Amino acid sequence: MEGFELNLSDAMCLGASLALSGICYYMYRKSRTTVEDIDKAPHFTIDRKLKDILTVTQGASLQYAVVEGVVKPEGEPLKSDFHKEISGVLQKFLLREHRLVWNDYSRRWTDDERVLHEKVNMTPFFLVGSDKTAVKVLSPLQASGRYTEVIYEKFHQHNSGLADLVGQYISGQKPKGHLEIEEMLKVGTTLTGVGELILDIDGTLNLRPPSNGSKYFLTLGDFDTLRGEKESEVFCWKTLAVTFALAGAAVLVWVGLRYYRCLQVRWEQEKERREFERLQTEAPRQLVTVGPEAVGDNHTDNICVICLTQPRNCILLDCGHVCCCYTCYQALPQRKCPICRQRINRVVPIYHT
Repeated sequence: MEGFELNLSDAMCLGASLALSGICYYMYRKSRTTVEDIDKAPHFTIDRKLKDILTVTQGASLQYAVVEGVVKPEGEPLKSDFHKEISGVLQKFLLREHRLVWNDYSRRWTDDERVLHEKVNMTPFFLVGSDKTAVKVLSPLQASGRYTEVIYEKFHQHNSGLADLVGQYISGQKPKGHLEIEEMLKVGTTLTGVGELILDIDGTLNLRPPSNGSKYFLTLGDFDTLRGEKESEVFCWKTLAVTFALAGAAVLVWVGLRYYRCLQVRWEQEKERREFERLQTEAPRQLVTVGPEAVGDNHTDNICVICLTQPRNCILLDCGHVCCCYTCYQALPQRKCPICRQRINRVVPIYHT
């Protein structure tokens, strides 16, 4: 529509809100599907009956199942680098640098961190039941969930000399120190696994990532804790999706209101134009005589002060100035007289006699 433009900021806000709403809705549906899959997954106790169940199951596998057992290594366990008395089957070491970085936009120092070194060691392990029946856990690093414990954490403060301080202010980076973290899945820990349960040809029970695309979980908590965490994720993504959708709707309402106001202006202008034409047709009966003192005594003085082309053919009321043509009057950005800046309440045509 002529006179109505969609601002770049409105378009960006609308596009961003719709895009974020779509992403959050996708994550919500994905999380909702995960919860539904977990709810449908059967729970099994790790014992001798588990082999019998898989033996009579088609393909000797269950695509999604929940088991719980105690962690035992297949061979020699791993030893902690900082606590020699602690042994486990999966070890993670992380060295992280903490520093301050100068931000030119906010004109202040902001916290920043980066990983300098990361190491993962792993040995094959089982989940063992009450009767010593074992389920081997395959590809544990592909699993989601919290299945390691922090057993060592230490922050090493960085000491800076005068020369270092000068260099830090020049470079815009001030190191604060290094944080060492060691995590481990300890031997004897009770672990809950959710994944595909299979009976291998050698009679070994294995837990692995599901082949149907469902999520693979290993967690130190029980099943109810895992399900509660996933439900919280579902609620979070749903809330974000609704929030961004409402933000997009608010932008659409704002644009719609602006469009409606623009339509109202057009309707008012059209109404004024019809009224002006009606008054022009009634000129033979109702003439408004304007003398030389109003429009000037020659053609040059009667030219519109805005376009300098068309003759002045209207009177602006209530001020009574005759200074422009009707076309330029309708194009005024504000309904104020170009001469005295008084508000224009009405416009009528003039006739020279």
